[in-house]
Amino acid sequence: MPIDLPLPVLGLMLAGSALAPGALAAAPATADPASVGVSRERLMRIREMVERDIAAKQYSGAVTLVAREGRVVHFEAQGMMDIEAGRPMAKDAVFRLASMSKVVTAVAVLILVEEGRVRLTDPVARFLPEFSALQVAVSEPGADPTHFTLTPAARPITVRDLLTHTSGLGSGPMGAAAMAQEHVAPGSDLAALVAAVARTPLEFQPGARFAYSGLAGFDTLGRIVEVVSGMGLERFISERICRPLGMTATTFAPTPAQRERLVTHYARTSSGLVRAQQQELLIDPVCPHGAGGMVGTAEDYFRFAQMLANGGELAGRRILSPRTVEMMGSAQLSDRFPGLGSGTGWGLGVRFITDGPASGAPLSTGSYGWSGAWGTHFWVDPAQKLVAVIMLNEATAGGAGAVSARDFETMVMQSLTRLLPARP
Repeated sequence: MPIDLPLPVLGLMLAGSALAPGALAAAPATADPASVGVSRERLMRIREMVERDIAAKQYSGAVTLVAREGRVVHFEAQGMMDIEAGRPMAKDAVFRLASMSKVVTAVAVLILVEEGRVRLTDPVARFLPEFSALQVAVSEPGADPTHFTLTPAARPITVRDLLTHTSGLGSGPMGAAAMAQEHVAPGSDLAALVAAVARTPLEFQPGARFAYSGLAGFDTLGRIVEVVSGMGLERFISERICRPLGMTATTFAPTPAQRERLVTHYARTSSGLVRAQQQELLIDPVCPHGAGGMVGTAEDYFRFAQMLANGGELAGRRILSPRTVEMMGSAQLSDRFPGLGSGTGWGLGVRFITDGPASGAPLSTGSYGWSGAWGTHFWVDPAQKLVAVIMLNEATAGGAGAVSARDFETMVMQSLTRLLPARP
């Protein structure tokens, strides 16, 4: 049942819904790279990297974007968005965001936190009573994941647990095996999907360790947004995030015109790139949900990321307060937390670099961001006032796209000719 909203909050929502869809759709500001401490010559290495990958048939095309101090210094489309149709990649190509949708959902939750409607410490059961009596699956190491015993959860899972992947919900083989026994009918809404999730056991006791929840955790967050706001997740994200930021192509339900710009995804095989089967399922097989399913463009996601880099606002439209953005992009979990590695912690919905050199990545300490399974990746570097986005049409989760994301990080960071002082 929706939670009633106070009149000031309702008024703000109605005001947001009245914004013109293309209000901020003008091209982002650009700058000569040298004027913001970036080498134009070294930025060319991004093009060379993508050309090598395309020649090696890692993927067929990519769009890359780099901005510093809020101004774009590199924005390029390369390769093909559809090989069979002979369509070159375009800057406004629409990509499947996959798990980069999670960061948008995290911002949606934090909007409600700022309004006082949700607390990070709230038990999930406050909003979704079906999560009131959770159990934890227990099995012997190496045992068949379908065979386990159940024990009561030591404490309720919280909103913060879901945002930091410490809930144990959908975070391993036992939960996945239990979820496979649930039958969610095609066309079911998020309420039905999350109700099925609530019937599955946790992989471990809440808060015991970090383990990425690919679907269940952020789908549950998406449902919390719906219950608290009284709006469908798609509408809430559209009215409170995408429309104010001018993200005109970011949606769960692409229009016919947007589908015309949707890239074709390809799987790598020993004989080369093969068109992935069931392209539509790469968007969303069931319904709009919190963990994935959104599509969008590199420029749209840049707007979203630049909003975070600006401390929660873009072109006069404030989405979050600076303090909330700082909290989101901080080490909620240190790299010493069980399940995390050296130099890499976790924020509220984002990977957080606690120690750049120790992480093995070229990123600055304090950088944060995330990736999507089908070849999308972004990060924000507050210290260097940097935002970077790469989108490519990969259909092999964790494959060439993951490798290219790491290479892209290197190509971007080596192009900086002037380093700004680290944040205190």
